[in-house]
Amino acid sequence: MIVTRRWLQEHIDISDISIDDICKTLNSIGLEVDSLTKIRIPEGVVVGKVLEREKHPDADKLSVCQVDIGSEIVQIVCGAKNVAAEQFVPIATVGCKLSEDFKIKKAKLRGVESSGMICSTTEIGLAKLNDGILELDDSIGELVVGKPLNEYPLLNDDIIEIELTANRGDCLSIHGIARELCAFYNKPLIEQEKVLETNDLGIGQILEVESANNLDCKYIYIVADFKEFKLPVLQKIRVATIDKYKANDLEDSLTYVTHSCGVVLNAYAKKDAKIVNDLATIYVEKDNQGFDVVKGNDYLSTVCIEHKKIEQDKNNEYIIEASYINPEILSKKVFETKRKTGDIYYKSSRGSEPEIEVGIDCFCTLISQFGAKIYNGSESYTDHIEKSVIDVNIDKVNSIIGQEIEKSIIEKILSSLGFEVKDGVNGLLSVQIPLFRHDIKNIADITEEIVRIIGIDNIKAKPLAIDEVNRVNTTSIDLIKKNNLRFKAVSNGFYETLTYVFSDKEKLKKYSLPIVQDSLDILNPIVKELDTFRTTITLNLIEACSNNMKLGFKSAAFFEIGKIFDTNREEKTVISFIFSGAKEAENIGNAGKPEDIDFFTFAKKVLNVVGEFEIEPMKKITNDLIHPYQNGSIIVNDEVIGHISKLHPSVADEYDLSNTFFAEIEFDKLENTLVKTKSYSKFQSSRKDLSIIVPKSLEFKEIKQVINSIKDENIKQFNLIDIYSDEKLGDNESLTIRFILQNDNKTLEDEDITSTMNKILENLNSKLGLELRA
Repeated sequence: MIVTRRWLQEHIDISDISIDDICKTLNSIGLEVDSLTKIRIPEGVVVGKVLEREKHPDADKLSVCQVDIGSEIVQIVCGAKNVAAEQFVPIATVGCKLSEDFKIKKAKLRGVESSGMICSTTEIGLAKLNDGILELDDSIGELVVGKPLNEYPLLNDDIIEIELTANRGDCLSIHGIARELCAFYNKPLIEQEKVLETNDLGIGQILEVESANNLDCKYIYIVADFKEFKLPVLQKIRVATIDKYKANDLEDSLTYVTHSCGVVLNAYAKKDAKIVNDLATIYVEKDNQGFDVVKGNDYLSTVCIEHKKIEQDKNNEYIIEASYINPEILSKKVFETKRKTGDIYYKSSRGSEPEIEVGIDCFCTLISQFGAKIYNGSESYTDHIEKSVIDVNIDKVNSIIGQEIEKSIIEKILSSLGFEVKDGVNGLLSVQIPLFRHDIKNIADITEEIVRIIGIDNIKAKPLAIDEVNRVNTTSIDLIKKNNLRFKAVSNGFYETLTYVFSDKEKLKKYSLPIVQDSLDILNPIVKELDTFRTTITLNLIEACSNNMKLGFKSAAFFEIGKIFDTNREEKTVISFIFSGAKEAENIGNAGKPEDIDFFTFAKKVLNVVGEFEIEPMKKITNDLIHPYQNGSIIVNDEVIGHISKLHPSVADEYDLSNTFFAEIEFDKLENTLVKTKSYSKFQSSRKDLSIIVPKSLEFKEIKQVINSIKDENIKQFNLIDIYSDEKLGDNESLTIRFILQNDNKTLEDEDITSTMNKILENLNSKLGLELRA
């Protein structure tokens, strides 16, 4: 954002404040000054008047001018095309030093003497307007022939460039910066003069605006005749200073007023409206993406987003538009639709000035003073916009600042910044937020405004007080649990990975994995391969294993604790494991030929990490990664909390993997209880094997349930150690179960052991019809 001292002076009286102090103030209130440039026209450059202009006798591109410089009339040879008699121009007199290596001397140009130089803007240190000379007018002050130009304050200005953050759209104008300085210096804003030169006709005879009822914008339209309009040189130089000069008086006047007051302005040639019986009609309506657009004979513009080039009108009649849209609504809609935007979107998306009446008055005043005629009246759509209100607790504000600020001072600061403050009860202030401060959302934002104006350097430093509080909560408990799982996983040979929470939708579909609903999915993916939220971590781990195997590794074992999503985009945390290839490194014990990982070895490693669980065959295979025969549901306390499986052979082949096993378990359903010690028996234990004939259709869990139901205190542990079948057994098989028997109070006698084993056999026979193997 570029401002100049003299331009600011039109909005706030800073005549008694130095430019260095202004820069320091801007920095202290959060408007960082990026650069300061002081424009000073060189000594010896004076106001001159061209009395005569004749063609050079020996050069087609040169002119011989007689110029009055006050003290004398001098002859100057000039090469500019735009020099003419009766012009007031800047003259660098003989002896003037325009730069370190450029001093004006008397000279002969093609045989004609020349005493001085008629200057362009750039030659005297001003912004470029054209390739010719600078024609002066009284917008810079009364033109006195011979008066040094460095005595004209409006030309010898100080240019300040300010680096603004994206939320400070209210400061993208001279008026906005002046408002901030008024608050700091406790000075009033200068009320802008309103002077209108109107036409005899009313706008209703010239223009009709038809509007939709569901517009996001508010607007004002006027019509003006620009036939006699000429933008003064001061305004042209200021527009060139902000690097937006177009050498078109209408466009430059719109730019000037927009930069000055912050209101977004645009113009259309009257001929581009729909003309019926000399009445111009424009239409403000919604397009198919929900944007407010202006149409006449054809599309004219998208309000506050894209302004087309202003077409020339042979009658010099133009429709002027002032508009505003809430920047949050605007930027959200542009983001969602990826709408192409123009230069004006930079201002409107950050927050243009919502008081569009001020902008249209400012513009009308400018053009009226310099030749334009305005048709009486205006067409407007200015639906009331509700201002938000925040209740501010003074004690809370002072607590945030760390210093006691008087209530009256807080009220004064907020009022000077444009907030409407009403005194409440119990130390409360009701603060109405101005529309131009859409970034103010809560008490912290209000407090920041107060601190900015007081000055951070004026807040007394205090030692930091640290009060230790109980910080144990769900987050800390989960972190401890995650760290415990990480430690155990690494101890069991797994390496932790961290992969994207995104996945490839096509791959998820390929393996029949669930997919987030399209209406809830990612709008703007990073890359095509990461175009949806992942619904499993397993696919990421498979790809990680594949990448490692391609690098020559014989085995790969990974785990990850992370988020996955269901079809409704509801997230949950899981811990996933994968193990592929050799279950151990090559060593002398395996003769350099280690075996591949198997189901039970992998399950044991997972158990060592997450704690005890049971495995039952999956009732339904939910995706194509799961092996049809080597799979199981992971069960804790009779609840399914995950699954474990061998990777389907076809998938393993696609990724060039050997035997691979994976598991995925819900993190929240894993217990994080402390390990509790309990006494153990000091008496000798006994091991007894029981071999029984079992139908192949009978699941081991049913046998397990029967044994557990006996509740014999002598049974400490039992495990299935052998499965045998042959042709003689037919549809049956032999299971061998090893029991560890022990009593806490005595050494078991043979009778005790026999009694327990008989009890087991009797229950298996009565409940399941099982008998000993002969």
